[in-house]
Amino acid sequence: MKKKLLAVLMTGIMAASFAGTATVVSADSGDDNTLTVWAWDQNFNIKSMQMAGEQYAKDHEGFAVDVIETSSDDCQTKLTTAANAGDYSTLPDIVLMQDNSYQKYLKSYPDAFTDLKDININWDDFGKLKQSYSMVDDTHYGVPFDNGAVIACYRTDILEEAGYTLDDLTDITWSKFMEIGKDLHEKTGKYLLTSEATGGDTLMMMMQSCGANFVNEDGEAYIVGNEVAEKCINLYVDLVKNDVVKLVNNWDEYIATITGGEAAGIVNGNWITATLMSTEDQKGLWEITTMPKVDDVDTATNYANNGGSSWYITSNCKNVELAEDFLASTFGSSTDFYDAILPASGAISCYLPAGESEVYNEPNEFFNGQPIFSTIVEYSSHIPEFTKTPYHYEARECVNTAVVNIVNGTSVEDALQEAQDTLAFKMTE
Repeated sequence: MKKKLLAVLMTGIMAASFAGTATVVSADSGDDNTLTVWAWDQNFNIKSMQMAGEQYAKDHEGFAVDVIETSSDDCQTKLTTAANAGDYSTLPDIVLMQDNSYQKYLKSYPDAFTDLKDININWDDFGKLKQSYSMVDDTHYGVPFDNGAVIACYRTDILEEAGYTLDDLTDITWSKFMEIGKDLHEKTGKYLLTSEATGGDTLMMMMQSCGANFVNEDGEAYIVGNEVAEKCINLYVDLVKNDVVKLVNNWDEYIATITGGEAAGIVNGNWITATLMSTEDQKGLWEITTMPKVDDVDTATNYANNGGSSWYITSNCKNVELAEDFLASTFGSSTDFYDAILPASGAISCYLPAGESEVYNEPNEFFNGQPIFSTIVEYSSHIPEFTKTPYHYEARECVNTAVVNIVNGTSVEDALQEAQDTLAFKMTE
């Protein structure tokens, strides 16, 4: 299971940076019973799609999926090329896209995708936030795949050394987290949280947990004058300055603080469990719970999202009815299917009923017997919606730079204004 779950890490928020090689295969299978699919991880989303095809074929003789390995970056590049040429014939029937990337492509190239107005899916079986990633004006375009719900993970042995338990860190505020973190650092020399300086994930998760973003509903940069943004940024800076958060330079250092025991906690998308489970010597020492929520914000919650992807039917699909029925019958409604792919690929469901199954409720030895998979699914049902932007990654980069500048001595006002101006410029490119 550990090796299989590692695929989740490789396809979370970092998936876009992995340049898997695209197989040179025609997007047109020439067979009405075969659906072509673009996806990018052999052990994760490709494996899950192949298993979906096998399940569907049991009741649909002659059905098959032709999965063409195509990196996330290549999916986006090929889509852009096709749109600019005004020719979508090179696209597959179904394409996997990261949730944080999709809005940009739907808004830029709406003719590239088929709406799912007629698909037989009970959308209430998925969390509102997950649905919203692939919606425009109340119309669905994507079928949810993997779960990006945020979890907080803690080393219970380090907490115990400082006189704390998991209960002390469950459903708390960031101010309480600050209090515990300062005390833990004084007693143990360790940090309560580690965060990557170049990633900006922690700050984005804080914002999302409040149902907020760094853009407004008009699609404009909204950092300066954004009370929630300023509160989150100031809070994050205080966490770093008070030795509660260990701010590291890159992903490798981030992982090292986790596996090396320098940090007692992590707040990230649930795919981070793969990294934890690779450390055999820490088996049974980790437990998960909810993330802290931002103080004095009416919309604040203990839930956020980081990562995830969904399946989309392109306008080149020759048999939309078949594609809709296939996706609806597997990813859209089958607990048995999600029970099968969890141990095989590590893919954690966004389909809420799956969280009630025996497979999802099995105690996990690494996490001290916690049924972490059912818990993660349950968390995904509580994540608040927030304003989507085609410029998610640009916004993340700008505010993260602001944080680093503030930590290094730049005034808050100057750093936020620079972030505002930079993001506004990027949104015009």
